[in-house]
Amino acid sequence: MAHGSLCLKQLGRRTCSGAQSHLSNPGLAGYYRTFIQALYCGLNQQYPVWVVSHAGHCKPPSGMEMIEDTDIKELEDVFGLNGQVEHKLNFLKKNVSKDIKLVLIAHSIGCYITLEMMKRASELQVLRSVLLFPTIERMAQSPQGKLMTPLLCKLRYILYMPVYLLSFLPEGAKASLVRFALRGMKTCDESSIITSLNLFSVDCIANILYMASQEMMKVVERDSTTIKKNLKKLIFYYGTGDSWCPQHYYDEIKMDFPDGDIRLCEKGLRHAFVLDASKEMAAMITDWLQDDLTKL
Repeated sequence: MAHGSLCLKQLGRRTCSGAQSHLSNPGLAGYYRTFIQALYCGLNQQYPVWVVSHAGHCKPPSGMEMIEDTDIKELEDVFGLNGQVEHKLNFLKKNVSKDIKLVLIAHSIGCYITLEMMKRASELQVLRSVLLFPTIERMAQSPQGKLMTPLLCKLRYILYMPVYLLSFLPEGAKASLVRFALRGMKTCDESSIITSLNLFSVDCIANILYMASQEMMKVVERDSTTIKKNLKKLIFYYGTGDSWCPQHYYDEIKMDFPDGDIRLCEKGLRHAFVLDASKEMAAMITDWLQDDLTKL
């Protein structure tokens, strides 16, 4: 689900760790509220954590409109996959000093975006990149991709009318619909329910589905060149039952990069871990980062 950007800064020093967390799609920062709070507390509240939604994926505040605003005049398609990469790079450019060291934490399509950021902006002071359930190759060929590609690339427009009609429902009714959709889960993060109310906006849904259609078409070959160049900085975390990046993708990348830190989930966590396992994931990442952060 994608995608946002987080930045962690060590208090009292000029060094900083930053993290980038992307809900695959929709990329709404609210889905990561519990996750970043747990990460912040797990790191003894020494590092601020920033999260930024994908451009166009959340409703603007009352009185404001969604526009394609960018400082890069030549950039087209700002709500597409390329635009989302530039959106995150622009966020770092505006908000993080060039000498700050970063830790990037990415999820799903955010892993593709993060590898692109490292490729396009090699000057970034990346200390570590943690790539969770990485959709970095053959998305349309994955089990879920085979199911969703026809809908996303050819039929997504038929979803606009029901979303438009549902947008007139009271907020309480919308929340009830979200809870009904997630009824099969034993526990569900309340922040996920609140955040999901953005999905009743036609503008948000249009941008979300458009970006997803581009993912199916553009995320094809794994960028092994960028991975090889940055291998010592990367941690990959694959799921055992992930229909977006199935286990044989893990087996293949593990074979291609035997010296890489490439892990397979042993806890049975779902691809959309933010729905019910945010604290568990944050605890694992906190443990993984301890050695890196002590070097700052």
